[in-house]
Amino acid sequence: MAHPDPELTADLLLRAYAMGVFPMAEGRDDPHVFWVDPEARGVLPLDGFHLSRSLRKRIRQQPFSVTLNRDFTGVVQGCAARDETWINDTIFDLYGQLHAAGFAHSFELWEGDALVGGVYGVSLGRAFFGESMFSRRRDASKIVLAYAVTHLSACGFTLFDTQFLTDHLASLGGVEVAREAYHEMLSKALEGVADIAARPLPDAHSVGSVRPSVSA
Repeated sequence: MAHPDPELTADLLLRAYAMGVFPMAEGRDDPHVFWVDPEARGVLPLDGFHLSRSLRKRIRQQPFSVTLNRDFTGVVQGCAARDETWINDTIFDLYGQLHAAGFAHSFELWEGDALVGGVYGVSLGRAFFGESMFSRRRDASKIVLAYAVTHLSACGFTLFDTQFLTDHLASLGGVEVAREAYHEMLSKALEGVADIAARPLPDAHSVGSVRPSVSA
């Protein structure tokens, strides 16, 4: 088992995010962490989430329930439970510390008592840095992201950083921006304050209909 890096602290991690840098590991058994500041950054526009007619219908059928910060550890474990992962012991421990301090959050998707999907990330100012997500049911990751985007918009967030742009995120409205443009977006987002607990989670009929708040 890899041992957490004692030189990397939760405070250092927050300062890195504020500079537009995030950590990764080569694998779960590699104890080393490296910093990433990609030339092209993935961003999920909070006012441009692509909610298809079929996905909206599935959400309104309410096959799942959604919670905020109910099982942060379970979400991170779900994200790490794959053959290849960048979540090592150091990262797992540090995000747990950030969650305890109120900086890291998780959106959970439940089917009864079973955790079937989720996304977690870090919040600073009006920026939410999405770290990873997982899905154990069809459309689970799409549904939890739809709730997350709607909720973050309502709570006054202006930036949803996805780090990289995957085909999955692009299908939901994700875009790539150049590093310089991203840092400008981040700087503006850090000038304000948003509270992820400012409002209750949206209900199934309001998902995708809320636009970013200008008063938060």
